[in-house]
Amino acid sequence: MGHYKRLISLPLDYSFFLFGPRQVGKSTILNQRFCKDQNLFFDLLDINEVRKLEIDPGIFFRTIESRDCKIKYVIVDEVQKLPWILDEVHRVMESSKNPPYFILTGSSARKLKKNHANLLAGRAIEKQLFPFIYEELKSSDIKVFNLDDVLQYGSLPKVYLASSNDLKYEILRAYTNTYMKEEIKEESLVRNLGAFNQFLLLAAEENGNTLNYSSIAQDIGVDMKTIKEYYQILIDTLMGFLLMPIKKSVRQQISKSPKFYFFDNGVQRALCEKLKCPLIRATKEFGRVFEHWLIKEIVYKSDYYRRDYKFSFYRVDDDIEVDLIIEKPNGEILAIEIKANDNPKLEKLKGLKSFAKVFPEARLICACLAQYPLKLDRGIEVLPWKDLLEQI
Repeated sequence: MGHYKRLISLPLDYSFFLFGPRQVGKSTILNQRFCKDQNLFFDLLDINEVRKLEIDPGIFFRTIESRDCKIKYVIVDEVQKLPWILDEVHRVMESSKNPPYFILTGSSARKLKKNHANLLAGRAIEKQLFPFIYEELKSSDIKVFNLDDVLQYGSLPKVYLASSNDLKYEILRAYTNTYMKEEIKEESLVRNLGAFNQFLLLAAEENGNTLNYSSIAQDIGVDMKTIKEYYQILIDTLMGFLLMPIKKSVRQQISKSPKFYFFDNGVQRALCEKLKCPLIRATKEFGRVFEHWLIKEIVYKSDYYRRDYKFSFYRVDDDIEVDLIIEKPNGEILAIEIKANDNPKLEKLKGLKSFAKVFPEARLICACLAQYPLKLDRGIEVLPWKDLLEQI
């Protein structure tokens, strides 16, 4: 597998949590940045390791205390498998004469929350790793970045670097069938696995739409509270995130429901069983996937650079919507409408025009497939998606 420089910044002299879905490259980046002969490693995906620790919990503390003095880092992989181990980490931090730095990885925060796990109260920084983003891929000499390919299959590292489209298909099928469904079953996150599997399909189909919990509940035959819990499971297992409607009180704004976006558009398309359907430019489906991908890119990049932006969307009705609102700490507001074409027309940008009436100070941007930036009337900027990402 080729080496790509990941944007995430990890401390060398402070303990940290590294959260991220499975297969985003957490183990790879740790192997690259932390010298193996300075590590003590606990793999909680190894059932034998887990059983050993469950039989004798004290072995964790003793192993660390008796480690070679050259061992600087203790890595615990998939820490949510044994949430109590964080109490032992805390004990080492507080009582050891020569405490190591702890690197605690996880693909789910659900068990940690559910068990009120010890999150070390500031003794460990929280970081999150995502699938590859454009800035990590654009300058690589290993593979030329291809937008259509990334929209079709997403950017999980193994998928992006796979040697053929058939292999990408198989990896994504295995990811959704084995990991997503089996992991949820194994951790007993839901009682009715059949209903949850139906929900996964509907959630993937509704990706990027304002959520109608009651409609989804009716389709599956469960109550609305259950659907909200299912979405929370996806969020807690890092399978996606909510985008909320903008909070500022606006009379004409109807939408009070959030949107949900899966963490990777390839995974979302695999859940919909659309991987074998080519994405064709100028179609509605291409537009939806492009919007999904670009919003993820902006959210992930801002997280890596610790921008502290607030993200939301603006919606009045089906015709009047702004896909992404960015509120910066300095008070600047960016309103971004995403169009998957290279020549957006002013009359189609109703959302931006509506938003400008309520937020006249906002910067109005249409992000699209155009090659060059240009200005439209009413202060609307047309920006190629690459230019927008450079400015975020």
